[in-house]
Amino acid sequence: MEKRSTPERSSPPASFPYAGNVVLVGAGKMGGALLQGWLGLGVDPARIVAIEPQPTATIEAFAARGVRINPDLASICSDAIVIAVKPQIAAEIIPNIAALMSPSTVVVSIMAGRTIAFLAGALPHNAAVVRAMPNTPAAIGRGITVAVANPFVSSAQRQLADALLRATGAVEWIDDEAMMDAVTAVSGSGPAYVFLLAESLARAGEKAGLPAELAMRLARATVAGSGELLQRSSVDAAVLRQNVTSPGGTTAAALDVLMAPAGLDVLMERAIAAATRRSRELAG
Repeated sequence: MEKRSTPERSSPPASFPYAGNVVLVGAGKMGGALLQGWLGLGVDPARIVAIEPQPTATIEAFAARGVRINPDLASICSDAIVIAVKPQIAAEIIPNIAALMSPSTVVVSIMAGRTIAFLAGALPHNAAVVRAMPNTPAAIGRGITVAVANPFVSSAQRQLADALLRATGAVEWIDDEAMMDAVTAVSGSGPAYVFLLAESLARAGEKAGLPAELAMRLARATVAGSGELLQRSSVDAAVLRQNVTSPGGTTAAALDVLMAPAGLDVLMERAIAAATRRSRELAG
């Protein structure tokens, strides 16, 4: 059996270990969340360059704080470049990034489906590249990002990449890039599954006789509160579930349905497998 790498969880930095320039290529929702997070960590705004052809009012407002938005790039050289554009336009964007690089630059990509080989093929020889997969809770600083580095990333560059990614939440490091497809299926796409759970729970409550608005309020609060309890608790999810379940009670009756042989586990396995396959297809 092939040995799989164990994710390495990094600790939050006591302070941002970086005093150089960072270039953000793409300041949409995820890029904007990173930018906000960097400023919150105390990065000097004057050291941040954001390249975004269509900046929102929120991004433009960062200029008043000293962030350089779409400046003349001729004189810019950065120790870190974060690529946060849509993967569909990667081929036309990445070659232009080479002009902003020095031998010490680390390139961090959060583009879904774009492999390290794809990135390295369009960058200077032996470029230090980190591929990362964040998720949408990054918008509120509660995201989870999984990252993998190529062999040319030094310890210092990895520390820098970790600090940049940690601005929006926790970071897990893996050694095997092949795991990124499953990562995408579980955590990258995972928020959609949770939102669907809230939708489904609300619809079921409505069919059981609750007013639609009340059913949705109950579903939203239950999913959000349970997620926060899971986040704060040191015990396994299974133990938390068991703590809610009294033998012969209402929760047990519902779980008999959800945990049946063709229940939630089987559906989730099929869903994750489908998302993993699609991630591989998109990566080519």
